[in-house]
Amino acid sequence: MTEITVNEADQRRSTDRILDVREDFEVAEGMIPGALHIPMGQLQARLSELDPTVPVIAVCRSGNRSARVADALNGAGFTADTMAGGMIAWNRAGLPTT
Repeated sequence: MTEITVNEADQRRSTDRILDVREDFEVAEGMIPGALHIPMGQLQARLSELDPTVPVIAVCRSGNRSARVADALNGAGFTADTMAGGMIAWNRAGLPTT
């Protein structure tokens, strides 16, 4: 698992799958446009929603949960990175949200 910056994630979001693993109440505050929302606790049951041929960038609030998710995805045969600083860093950088 590689930790990438918010700027790298922003550049890659048109080609990679942004996976937001936060809880519903966190996502209500805004998420990265085009991101797929699967709360961390539901990932195993909803793994089929991810295309194993498309790289994944896991995102959470601060980067801790997404690092665990990226590790699990890599172990399941996906190519996954985590976004350093999570949505806190994304928002601080003034990047878009929906």
